[in-house]
Amino acid sequence: MTRSEVSRELTGNPAGRGQAVGVVARLAAAPVLPAEVPAPGPADAEVAVAALGSVVADLRARAEGLSGVARDILDTQVAMAEDPALMAGVRDAVARGRPAAWALHDAFEVHVAALAALGGYLGERAGDLVDLRDRAIAAVLGVPSPGVPVRAEPFVLVSTDLAPADTVTLDPSKVVAIVTAKGGPTSHTAILARALGIPAVVGCAEAESLVDGDLVVVDGTRGVVVVSPDDSLVDQVSRAAVAVPALHHGPGSTSDGHPVRLLLNVGGPLDDVVDAEGVGLFRTEFLFLDRTEAPSREEQRRVYGEVFASFGGRPVVVRTLDAGADKPLPFANSDDEPNPALGVRGYRVARRRPELLADQLAAIADAAASHGTDVRVMAPMIATAAEAREFADLARSFGFSQVGVMIEIPAAALRADEVLAEVDFVSIGTNDLAQYTFAADRVLGDLGALLDPWQPALLDLIALVAEAGRRAGKPVGVCGEAAGDPALAPVLVGLGVTSLSMSAPALPHVRAALREHTLAECTALARRAH
Repeated sequence: MTRSEVSRELTGNPAGRGQAVGVVARLAAAPVLPAEVPAPGPADAEVAVAALGSVVADLRARAEGLSGVARDILDTQVAMAEDPALMAGVRDAVARGRPAAWALHDAFEVHVAALAALGGYLGERAGDLVDLRDRAIAAVLGVPSPGVPVRAEPFVLVSTDLAPADTVTLDPSKVVAIVTAKGGPTSHTAILARALGIPAVVGCAEAESLVDGDLVVVDGTRGVVVVSPDDSLVDQVSRAAVAVPALHHGPGSTSDGHPVRLLLNVGGPLDDVVDAEGVGLFRTEFLFLDRTEAPSREEQRRVYGEVFASFGGRPVVVRTLDAGADKPLPFANSDDEPNPALGVRGYRVARRRPELLADQLAAIADAAASHGTDVRVMAPMIATAAEAREFADLARSFGFSQVGVMIEIPAAALRADEVLAEVDFVSIGTNDLAQYTFAADRVLGDLGALLDPWQPALLDLIALVAEAGRRAGKPVGVCGEAAGDPALAPVLVGLGVTSLSMSAPALPHVRAALREHTLAECTALARRAH
């Protein structure tokens, strides 16, 4: 372990909440092409294609047993590696006289540059291609594949960037935190770190100065890395890491017993449903992405049933298909929308393809009946009370007794009384509500400060909806990322929110945070925050 005499702080983007302390272990480096380029052999095209095939096989093996967002990301990376245009580029490069490893490098560079030029969410996918390239080149050169080091003791993983193939298989008992020099708040590293409950700081340029053995404290909530922390900070973080899991049981409540339902956000079948009171947001997009046609009603019924069976008597809130914008589907969206986030997405897709929503509601109803689960449905991207009424009427015609909508558009928040008059509950999606309130693209890292859930204007809108819920005597939940922030959770409860839905790793931390405050203290915190 290396300790310098003076502590220093590095800053980046907060990407995975919480704090952790540990020693640095850097990711194994990417392979470097030899300076001298050899003449290509007669089978170099096949060698290069076989190397890509070995990478695909490895990714498929890593994907086995995974579910939700981790599985989705690996499946997408497999699709990237199997892109016919990429394969054709490799063969063309060999035909031009480039040997296998160089042909892979050249072919990937074209696609990497094209994605990077797009910026935003798609630009961040360029890193996924770079990872595929490096793994394939390593296979050709016969050198170790870049990846996570193997250590006997827990460590803080530090790298320039982190590939999905590495991130999805991280063991949180070994990798206590992540620090990367590149990446924004919507990079795969950030998404997966949050899903795994690993504190993470991304886009920390000075991460390149960290070396194996450095002792660091990673604060993923603030986006700060403390190098050579003093003993008091190390003790404080270490004690917190031990204390919080001990509170991982029981229903959510404030210290004086005010109930707050703590629910899960899920994106597919789960291996472990943990100690949650149900599902507050079952994202169904995983079943539709990367397809040219919608899944059949029978396939949907089977997959939904797998999730319902996991939760027994606990309620499961299913969000109907939220396609469009950053989740385009060829059979549901148009390619010619200049501003997809402001176009036909979410519930609006049903205007063009009403059979998609009808088939999905039928499949959900069938699956719920088969498993006897308390299933509720809610629609995304509702703007008006008329849309809420339209969805509620349709959902009730399929037999659902509990119907809700998401509040993600300021218009719906401002008219929450009228929206709540049409449905049984509402759930606030803070990511999209912030996006539309501040006119700031939620996937653009440069605008991250505007999307901060602590923004007073966003809290004002949440308060409006919560107050409308109190008047109507109906539940108002939050299922955006803000719900999993232990510091913000008491504020949301103080505003009047009745349930919080989050990723599984965040749940014990939120539960612990609520138990540190009475309802009156939560109310006081909320009053000061907005």
